[in-house]
Amino acid sequence: MILKKINGWTEENLVKKNEIFEFSESYKEFLDCGKTEREFVKITLKLAEENGFKSALSMKHLKAGDKVFYVNREKNIVLAVIGKKDILEGINFIVSHIDSPRIDLKPNPLYEDLELAYMRTHYYGGIKKYQWASIPLALHGTVIIANGEKKEIIIGEYENDPVFTIPDLLPHLSGKYQGERKAGEVLMGEELQIIVGSMPTTIANPEIKELVKYAVLEKLNEVYGMIEEDFISAEFQLVPAYKAKDVGIDRSLVGAYGQDDRICGYTSLKAILDITEIPDRTAVCYLSDKEETGSNGSTGLQSNYIEYFTGDLISKIKESYSDLYLRKCLWNSKALSSDVNVAMDPLFKSVHESQNAAKLNYGIVVTKYTGARGKSGTNDADAEYVWEIRNLLNSQNIKWQTGELGKVDEGGGGTVAMFLAQAGIKTIDVGPALLAMHSPFEVASKLDLYETYRAYKAFFAMS
Repeated sequence: MILKKINGWTEENLVKKNEIFEFSESYKEFLDCGKTEREFVKITLKLAEENGFKSALSMKHLKAGDKVFYVNREKNIVLAVIGKKDILEGINFIVSHIDSPRIDLKPNPLYEDLELAYMRTHYYGGIKKYQWASIPLALHGTVIIANGEKKEIIIGEYENDPVFTIPDLLPHLSGKYQGERKAGEVLMGEELQIIVGSMPTTIANPEIKELVKYAVLEKLNEVYGMIEEDFISAEFQLVPAYKAKDVGIDRSLVGAYGQDDRICGYTSLKAILDITEIPDRTAVCYLSDKEETGSNGSTGLQSNYIEYFTGDLISKIKESYSDLYLRKCLWNSKALSSDVNVAMDPLFKSVHESQNAAKLNYGIVVTKYTGARGKSGTNDADAEYVWEIRNLLNSQNIKWQTGELGKVDEGGGGTVAMFLAQAGIKTIDVGPALLAMHSPFEVASKLDLYETYRAYKAFFAMS
């Protein structure tokens, strides 16, 4: 009769502790190797091919049991397992985003001042800027140099690599300069600059005025063939230069950068790779980009890429195509917008309404609606579909809870759910809760991680 929340570390799950902890080890390894969208896609593609997935664009016809993938500009990847039922009866989509808050280099970043070389940046997504100062940062990126050659660059992740940092102002001098600023302005956007060098070039040339900057360019040219103009045709991201770690004496938590939303990306990927029987409905794992900045652009979910690859699936399965086929398929489809929620922190309980707040170790979180005040900018899942997901989780004995993103007048946040719903797809947000979300070191529960994987696997098998 009464709804009770129960901690997931029950006797049953304590028996499965080794299995749960082992699952988290592969997850941590994946986080360490996939700190950017391009890297996540690259690793996913390798795993997909190892598990029998083939490029859909190389195939003329598809049948039940076929496993295919689509790659969109190296920042989206879609994996599909063709089901037994007519595709017009709908697809089971799990949609995660694989971009995370970070700091990007500006197109013309390099300068010298006080005989120090710095690079200017522009932050990506919602961050607390002060959290990114005085920590080791690694540079990840792709650059197309002048001759058209593509270079993949990672500096700061390997044992003997140098790292980068954003120097903060010492407390002895920060009283007036920073002390009166609001928290969001302790470091301003233009103050997020990384130090990249301090030694001048040894070249004796009176025309070279900025000797340290020139020495940095010399090194980049020597190692990567870069010239300064190449920064314009580059995507460089600064991310924390440390690995995912266990947190706590009992090792029950995972601390890492980028768990929003790669925790959902990994578990949905693992769930579709582990499909061993032909599902009734076609299963699709869609790993998207640009969610942290509004899902815009050709790799964000507001693009028509979902219509593109779904239309291609239909044409190859039915060997015919019409716009009505596409509309019917999407309208009959079901989706989990697999994004994280926020876990209640005992230090900051006042920003939550505890009866509707998620907690660590209480399982995957079903979020009926996200959005900001007044439910604006949200998908509000209908009662029938909420029941369907609730019934699925209960029938599989999956630990789950409900959650909201803070109190009504304080909280709010966006996911991709509303963009899926706009295509007629039944959609609800389902993902684990995190502490310290959007920080350089987010914290997740290993139990919740595992229950998320189980939930996604059950959804893909749902008729």
